[in-house]
Amino acid sequence: MALIALVGRPNVGKSTLFNRLLGRPQALVDDRPGVTRDRHYGELSITGRQGTIIDTGGFDPTDLDPLIGRIKAQALAALEESDLTILVVDGRSGPTPHDQELARLIRRSGRPHLVAVNKIDGPGQEGAVDEFHELGLDGLWPVSGAHGYGLNDFKAALSEFMAEPEEPDEEADEARPPRVAVIGRPNAGKSSLINRLAGRDRLVVDSRPGTTRDAVAVPVTFGSRPYVFIDTAGVRRRGRVDEKLEKLSVLRALKSLDQADAALLVVDALTGLADQDAHIAGYAHERGRPLIILANKWDAVKDKAETLKELNRCLDLKLGFLAGTPVVAGSAQTGQKLNLLFDLIDRLMAQYRFRAPTAEVNRVLEKAVAEHTPPYVGRGRLKFYYATQAATRPPTFVVFANHPDSVHFSYRRFLVNRLKEAFGLDLAPVRLFIRARSGRREDKK
Repeated sequence: MALIALVGRPNVGKSTLFNRLLGRPQALVDDRPGVTRDRHYGELSITGRQGTIIDTGGFDPTDLDPLIGRIKAQALAALEESDLTILVVDGRSGPTPHDQELARLIRRSGRPHLVAVNKIDGPGQEGAVDEFHELGLDGLWPVSGAHGYGLNDFKAALSEFMAEPEEPDEEADEARPPRVAVIGRPNAGKSSLINRLAGRDRLVVDSRPGTTRDAVAVPVTFGSRPYVFIDTAGVRRRGRVDEKLEKLSVLRALKSLDQADAALLVVDALTGLADQDAHIAGYAHERGRPLIILANKWDAVKDKAETLKELNRCLDLKLGFLAGTPVVAGSAQTGQKLNLLFDLIDRLMAQYRFRAPTAEVNRVLEKAVAEHTPPYVGRGRLKFYYATQAATRPPTFVVFANHPDSVHFSYRRFLVNRLKEAFGLDLAPVRLFIRARSGRREDKK
């Protein structure tokens, strides 16, 4: 999946263009409390090609602090981590010294790029694009994030940098070691955990939050079984990510999730499960990655019974959308209970790669429908024709119905729960899509 970074100074319209490309404002809402969160990344699909687009945030050219070092660091990190960088400039104000500085860094990198000359609302304003040729960059496109002008041509150019989705090689997937992204808030003990699992000081550990900037893959062997753990930078709530370079650490964390089979959320047991832990779990959940929670620093917890009770209460309240997520109370400092992680990973991976015969999937569907009849939807009663498993990693099922848009989320959740129960998928996420039958007319009233 291609990773695309938007860079530029403030007020050039990056966020507006970001939302326009995605076709929606970016805010995730769930029916359980504690799940709503702001975010500055989104999944982009253009003519079947997939990508993740990141709004890195702007830097303030009027700031009196000596920010030039961090400006360069942010731009270079975006260039290094992304498959494509989009430089967004303001077509009304013309090139600025900060646009020129970013253009110079892009030229030096030699990496793929496009230039979105924003705030061009019609053909009569396209002449403003000519001024930006002085940046020395190819691929200048007049666009309007606010009104959508030029977006079709720009997205067509963008799609050329996005690869077609690859068919998973299940045999190769079975043979390679599980890759586990270690995620969590800053200073939760992620690097200490990987050092303990690897049996050596592979990663720099510091008591100050934010030490880890890069995602680092560390091979680990437990018994005779190989694993790969990916350490990531701590992710904070967007409003608290004040240092602009740290926004790029979020980009790296998301990239590590794309490269991982599963996620291990490290929670500081001394401070408890915070809202941001639920937000971070949401990143993994959206990407279909199964999750394990480690309540770290358990050796320093005094009232273990009360702490565990409070942790379970918070899990139910803040992670209701991840019901059944396994929790290990352990310690990276002492190694307490960490051996339990490996058995959980093995079980989780078996479910993540699970494939069911189509006949079995349909038997589960028929039994579920007989148990709980689909509701009347106004145009007639819902009918489910047949079902199949479309993919693994995670297990993904498709059900064909006469009125797919009328299936209430609660009934969809009921079907997911029946599939999970029938196939023993208590650890892996299950995705369900309801589609109309192709090539057939919908049932008449």
